[in-house]
Amino acid sequence: MSKSNASQRLPRAKGIDMANLYSPKECARKAKHLILSEVNQRIVKEFIEILGMREEFEQHGVPVPNKIVMYGPPGTGKTLTAFYMAKVLELPLVLVRLDAIIHSHLGETGSNIRKIFDYASAFPCVLFLDEFDAIARTRDNNDEVKEMARAVNTLLQCLDDFGDRSIIMAATNLEKDLDQAIWRRFDTKLIYTVPGQEQRKLYIEILIGELECDPSIFTETCRQLAKCSFADIEQIVLKAKRKAIIERMPLQMKHMMNAIEEYKPIIVAAY
Repeated sequence: MSKSNASQRLPRAKGIDMANLYSPKECARKAKHLILSEVNQRIVKEFIEILGMREEFEQHGVPVPNKIVMYGPPGTGKTLTAFYMAKVLELPLVLVRLDAIIHSHLGETGSNIRKIFDYASAFPCVLFLDEFDAIARTRDNNDEVKEMARAVNTLLQCLDDFGDRSIIMAATNLEKDLDQAIWRRFDTKLIYTVPGQEQRKLYIEILIGELECDPSIFTETCRQLAKCSFADIEQIVLKAKRKAIIERMPLQMKHMMNAIEEYKPIIVAAY
């Protein structure tokens, strides 16, 4: 594949768009608004540090981690973390939605899984498996899924054979559905929740940026958007900014309240 800044697609498998490829430069643009919890910041920082000390760990016979599973509600930063990791490590990101490679024909899903892993094994990269639960669900569910049980077995084998020169990151909103054998393949786990008060306020400040606004807007917006995901907060603030720009006036709380009313954010239950 050519090294362009545009996202690129892997070869198709019988009409299925199997993956997107992003350059480190593109990943940097996508990850610029990432806010991680204190715990996740610490885990990610240590993970990156270890990768930079690979030779020392190998000398001590200590395996270097390279598999991260991320779970929590939608819109809380899992995908952005994968882009951030690729940016920091200066590696391309191979993004795969596993629900898009499921095939009704016997054996095709497993074949698609192998194609993805074969491709990502050919060069150092961050392989990001989104909608991970689409394939990694427990094999104990019911009979309907004998074919999916075979796909899980293929996924397990591919995870085992992947090597340690690339990084695998997987994201799910349904971690309770994952097969226990899948869990054991991941050396690093990141739990995501809706942002707390300080995270919300910081994110709102970042999103408003240099736009002139009523100073009270930060505290009140933070209160109004309690229990909202980062994704919903972003959409609401951007909608409010558009309203202020249309009216050619500073951003006010009325713009924010109108945006909230129109957008109708989903309140995420405590995680």
